[in-house]
Amino acid sequence: MELALYADYAVRLVNSEEPDRGTDALTGPDAVRLLFGNPDSDAARLATEADLPPMRALRAKLRAVFEAAAAGRETAGVDLLNELLAEYPVSPQVSGHDHLDDSGRPRWHLHLADHAPTATANYAAVACMGLAIQLTELGADRLGICQAAPCRNAYLDTSTNRSRRYCSDRCATRANVAAYRARKRAEQAGQPAREGAAAG
Repeated sequence: MELALYADYAVRLVNSEEPDRGTDALTGPDAVRLLFGNPDSDAARLATEADLPPMRALRAKLRAVFEAAAAGRETAGVDLLNELLAEYPVSPQVSGHDHLDDSGRPRWHLHLADHAPTATANYAAVACMGLAIQLTELGADRLGICQAAPCRNAYLDTSTNRSRRYCSDRCATRANVAAYRARKRAEQAGQPAREGAAAG
């Protein structure tokens, strides 16, 4: 797995809460395990009730990174991410597990925090390192917050022209429909139409 893909850990955690809708999916250890993608992994199995407060605190800090970057405050976002990297250092280790290639040799790959003492420490190290790699390779402006109200989900903009504004096609469609309806209402009221939102 490319290390930049670990940035999805940050996105998943941030999006486990919808603050404008008052929802929080981090309801117990099982919810923490699901964030890992593989709830049966060694790191995920470490999850306990004690992980909920630090995972929620981590989520708030990661959201602040995305919000700062999305608002054009790149330096502030980077400073916040650097604080998290210092708080949750990686302990890289080469691993082959039981996966073999066609010639029978191990498929070596890098794990970042398999020996962290808690599920939170493991998750944080992986998420923050993945986000740092993504940011340094693609730029801080690739970290976004969905512009379709009331959604405030985080996303990584991997578009070729840096044009993404929404976390999903569903949000893009909803925003465009709302903009279209607003233009129609304005036209019917005799007001000049405002330019609508572009799909992202």
